[in-house]
Amino acid sequence: MAAPAVHTKRWTRREYDRMAEVGLLSPDERVELLEGEIIAVTPQQSQHAACIGLIDGALRHAFGPSYWIRIQLPLIVDPDSEPEPDIAVVAGSPRDYVHDHPHTAVLVVEAADSTLAKDRTYKTRIYASAGIQEYWIVNLAERCLEVYRDPVTSLGQASSYRSSQKLVPSDRIAPVAVATATVAVAELLP
Repeated sequence: MAAPAVHTKRWTRREYDRMAEVGLLSPDERVELLEGEIIAVTPQQSQHAACIGLIDGALRHAFGPSYWIRIQLPLIVDPDSEPEPDIAVVAGSPRDYVHDHPHTAVLVVEAADSTLAKDRTYKTRIYASAGIQEYWIVNLAERCLEVYRDPVTSLGQASSYRSSQKLVPSDRIAPVAVATATVAVAELLP
């Protein structure tokens, strides 16, 4: 007997936002929309939470008051994705985004332990496709910083980044948007 065909419903950002508005997704429910799929966000362990605090502090110092360091807030990148990155650095201040979430960022950072595979696949494709120039993964398992730069999109192929590198705790990095400021990789790691 043949198995019945499985049809998966892909959601748009508009449908996803409407589900939240009418209460189908509660405010306490930790999910994000990635490439049309509603993905559960894993609960944060203390190391992950500490890492986000360290990244926040280091980036506030590097970027200064002309940028808003957003922590786990929606980023509208395409009609089928509304990720909530651990950190998104956007130009301006919170008042610039009263009526709509940002549609881009100068830097997106994910702290990854159990989410490393998702951050390297889904998130890399999504951020590259959105034209985000720089994406970092603070890899807690390997105690390193993965840096992705220069997004490229090809017709019919998954988006990716031209440049990727792994930095160790003794390295320093200058974010593309503020090349005069450097961040020590060790400052990002708990």
